[in-house]
Amino acid sequence: MKNIKKLFLLLVVAALALGAAGCQKKEEAPAEKPAAETPAADTAELKKITVAATAVPHAEILEQVKEDLKAEGYELEIVVFSDYVQPNLVVEAGDIDANFFQHKPYLDDFNKENKTNIVPVAVVHYEPLGIYPGKSNDLSNIPDGASIAVPNDTTNEARALLLFEANGLIKVKEGAGLSATKKDIVENPHNLEIVELEAAQVARVAGETDFVVLNGNYALDAGFNVATDALAKEEQDSEAAQVYANILCVKAGNEEKEEIKALIDALKSDKIKSYIAETYQGAVIAMD
Repeated sequence: MKNIKKLFLLLVVAALALGAAGCQKKEEAPAEKPAAETPAADTAELKKITVAATAVPHAEILEQVKEDLKAEGYELEIVVFSDYVQPNLVVEAGDIDANFFQHKPYLDDFNKENKTNIVPVAVVHYEPLGIYPGKSNDLSNIPDGASIAVPNDTTNEARALLLFEANGLIKVKEGAGLSATKKDIVENPHNLEIVELEAAQVARVAGETDFVVLNGNYALDAGFNVATDALAKEEQDSEAAQVYANILCVKAGNEEKEEIKALIDALKSDKIKSYIAETYQGAVIAMD
């Protein structure tokens, strides 16, 4: 009897123990997963700015401001041209917002000749015009009858002739100034042959003419550096540096557009001044 009671008590205790353990063991709810982070939607649409430019250095400089403009809400599209005519025509037509390739004397002459209405909005840099070697490489011992290829547009040809005059190669009629052509040469002791070509073509005849006269961008395209390769060049402190500085231009009436102001600020930044100085080593000079 005692054994039966003892067995009964043991069974009761075991049952109670199991019940208590069951009460204590609670099913844990699965941990709540943190809400997935939703990337902030960039709903702001970038406004496009189109700029016509020649390849070197203009398009290269413009490439440096793409990210700066993107941060301001603009997408910069650079359309590269190889001549000095189309960039003005497409801006005049309204197909492109701005252009960056020319100086003011060229722009003034272009507007006059083509009845266009394009205006400068910023002075960016200056590219010294230089005389570079072709078949000959010594201006102090220039051959009689030497040929020199020059740009054939009015202002750049005059600029080349004035550079020749500054180096004692010719004399230009007094007062001809920025309108001078080879017809205005009044003294030509070396019987120089002036070969007039479209600016983009001049570098291509370096192996055929004794010398070539190149704008800074075309000199860079041809592998020349005005600081190291030019036999003569316009000096940085000359009047030419001011007159022939390269400008950003738009069609008249668009000067105050916000996107144009943003583009000007980007091109006039210290970042671009440093880029120009480090990249072009004197062949291109940033203007204040």
